[in-house]
Amino acid sequence: MLLVVVAGLSATDHGLSRFVGLFAIVPIVAAVFAYWQPVVGVGVLATVVGAVFVATSGNVDPAAMVNVLAIALGTGLAAVVARTRQRQDLRIEELRRLALVAQQAVLRPLGPQIGPLAVADRYISASTAADIGGDLYEALDTPYGVRIIIGDVRGKGLDAVRLASIVLGSYRHVAYERADLRAIVTDLDRAVARSVGDEDFVTAALIEERGGTLTIVNCGHPAPLLLRRGQVIALEPPSPAPPLGFMPVARPRVERLEPGDRLLLFTDGLGEARRDGEFFPTADRAWRLLGHGTVGDGLASLETALVDWVRGRLEDDIALVLLEYSGPDGGPGVPMPSWEVGAAGS
Repeated sequence: MLLVVVAGLSATDHGLSRFVGLFAIVPIVAAVFAYWQPVVGVGVLATVVGAVFVATSGNVDPAAMVNVLAIALGTGLAAVVARTRQRQDLRIEELRRLALVAQQAVLRPLGPQIGPLAVADRYISASTAADIGGDLYEALDTPYGVRIIIGDVRGKGLDAVRLASIVLGSYRHVAYERADLRAIVTDLDRAVARSVGDEDFVTAALIEERGGTLTIVNCGHPAPLLLRRGQVIALEPPSPAPPLGFMPVARPRVERLEPGDRLLLFTDGLGEARRDGEFFPTADRAWRLLGHGTVGDGLASLETALVDWVRGRLEDDIALVLLEYSGPDGGPGVPMPSWEVGAAGS
């Protein structure tokens, strides 16, 4: 289009060649958008068209010839710029592919079915340049029931990703070894303490489903939401506990699940999402958005409503996990610890 505009100006110049030098802009502009091969093609065309205007103007003076040479020189420089940008684009694309592989290694896809639980997950990144941050989640079918962790590392960037991978790596080991969720918390706390400074920490909630009994141990993390028969219940811990890294002593909360119950686990990016100073009404909209269709459909509806609420501008990453209890699986299971029996009975 620029080539046509400059050619039009030259054609109306009454046989003069005052605008021929503007043809040098054409390959430079093309270098912003195209690879070097199209840039060279456009530049050669601009040089030929400029030379034609000079030749037909009847005023072939040294200044006009310098303008033609300037077009050719601009084409060469634009091709070099386009080639450099092309290499950078390819490098960035390679890094994005590596980041995707790293994401899949750190945050493995969940579900769609783990034991008696239908599971769906979402990771919503606040940055268009990265698909992963310090939020973490995992679900495992262990000898002690289905165990899920969701957490949020303080901070951002590569350090947050590194700590998230440490927590998940430790959890994937000890979740199969410890009969008590509080022992898992102790192990994870030690792993975090060995890996961070005095002011770094990880909020986390650990959930266990065993024979229809739900046990939650919360270490400074947003309370999961239980969706049951049109109601939304925040499963707050019996007493507050600090995050991992601060030696938490957490008391478990125990609930008896009913078939059809859904449980939303999320990181604080959801609670902090706001528009014009007003926070996203998670609890008010949870049943309408999450209570129908599959668990995957529910999270898709929640993500759409959330992005619309913040007008596409999130300030923090958000991890979401939605579970649906389908009823006892009939497996032999593992006897519940005495403290869980008492809590469930109460």
